[in-house]
Formats: sequence, structure tokens, C-alpha cells
Amino acid sequence: MATKMASSDWSLWLRQIGAILRIEIKKNFWGRRALLIYLLAAVPVAFFAAMALWSETAADIRRGTESDIIFANIYEALLLRSIVFFGCAWVFMNLFRGEIVDKSLHYYFLAPLRREVLVAGKYVSGLVAACALFGMSALGSLLFFYAARGYLDNAQALLSNGRLGHALSYLGITLLGCFGYGAVFMFIGLFFRNPIIPGLLVYGWEWLNFLLPPVLKKISIVHYLHTLAPVPVPEGPLATVAETTPAWISVPSLLLFTTVVLVLAAVRIRRMEIRYGAE
Repeated sequence: MATKMASSDWSLWLRQIGAILRIEIKKNFWGRRALLIYLLAAVPVAFFAAMALWSETAADIRRGTESDIIFANIYEALLLRSIVFFGCAWVFMNLFRGEIVDKSLHYYFLAPLRREVLVAGKYVSGLVAACALFGMSALGSLLFFYAARGYLDNAQALLSNGRLGHALSYLGITLLGCFGYGAVFMFIGLFFRNPIIPGLLVYGWEWLNFLLPPVLKKISIVHYLHTLAPVPVPEGPLATVAETTPAWISVPSLLLFTTVVLVLAAVRIRRMEIRYGAE
């Protein structure tokens, strides 16, 4: 009997998450706040397209023996630490903060659904938007970079030396970044009326990660993403030396961290009261 009731609850929650997804995905892809993430996602693609289409730069990339390292540096600095970071901040902070600003969150709170289900539905909707746009941004960047390298002219060249595996690794890192940063920024959006300051503190922590002691380095998302890079990215002469975390620890650690943050967000929303006038 208890098993049957639990199964019924899960079925109801999944249907409710599906209903929330249908509403939120429209907002995330077509709402007035979506324009910024389209522009952000287009920046790296436009950057690598300009490099590939400019004949002199493309020739330099084709000849350069360290082009893969240069791409890895640009990917981490531009796409991962900037575009994915700020894109996730915009998408996930607005999942609840945007509803409060628009004075529409009470419609969800009045609906007969558990607030934890609302957190799950909104997080998944943000994840769909962030993973789709920033995943395509990573693949588009790789497409133009590989075109400049001449890999696309020769399937053998693309398949040799693990190039296809590199592409999948960069895509995986991008998606994991969306998982981790998405949970953090949804949590910040729930806890802080003005999320800009905590968002900037997280940004500073992530950017200065290379200066932190080895123990503190591991209390960050970018540390685990950095260790998953298919082409190692030097952190510079000022960086503190820390033991590389293997992928079989990095990936579960990021997913576990994401789960813990989502649980905290669910606990927060259960006690949340809406006071539009105080916002």
C-alpha cells in the first residue's frame, strides 16, 4: 500500500514538473529576458568565426603547433569562466528573482503543488535553456576552430589524435558548468534580494581559484571543470600547485554538490514568504 502511494506521488510530481517545464521553457527561450543569453552564447562563436574566416589568422592557426593550447585557454577564459558563468547567473537567478520582480510568483505558490517540485521544475527548465544555448556555443566555437585547423576537410584528421573526443569533452565540461553554476545561482536568487554582490563574490572566488591554497581550491566549481579539460591549461607562474583531481572524482563531486545546493534551495523555498512591497 505504501509502495503504491509513493509511486502515485512520484507520478504526480513528474506530471507537475512537466507542466512547469512547458511554461518555463517558453519564458527561457522566448521571454524578454532571453535576448541576453542569445547574445552571450553568440560571442564565442562569432569570435572563432572571425578567426577562421580571416585568412591570415586562419593560416596562423593551421600552421601553429600550439593552437590546441590556445583554444583551450580561450575556451576556459571566455566561454567557461565568462559566458557560461554570467549566462547561468542570468538564467537561474531570474527563475525566482524575475518572478518576484514581475510580481507573479504567488501564482505558483497558490497552485496545489509542493514547493520542492517547483524548485525542481524551474531548475530543469533553466538547465534545458542553458545546456542547449551554451552547448551549441561550445560546439559552434569548435566547428570554426577545427575548420581553421583544416580538420573538417579531412575526416581522418578529425578522428585522429582524439579530436572528436576533445569536442565531446568540451561539450561535457560546458554542460557540467551549467549544472553547477545553475544550482548556485538559483540558490542565490532565492536567498538574496540583491543577488549582484553575492554573484560577484562567487565570480571573484572562481577567477582567483588558481591563487588559493590546494584545500580551498577544491571548494569551487571551476577547479573540477579545469581538471576535466582535454588539453591541460597552464594556470600561470603565480598559481599554487594542487594535485589534479581525476575525472571519476570530479564529475560525481560536481553532481553531488549540485544536489546539495538544490536541497538547500528546496528547504529555503518551503519557508519563503512573498513580500512584493519589500523587494
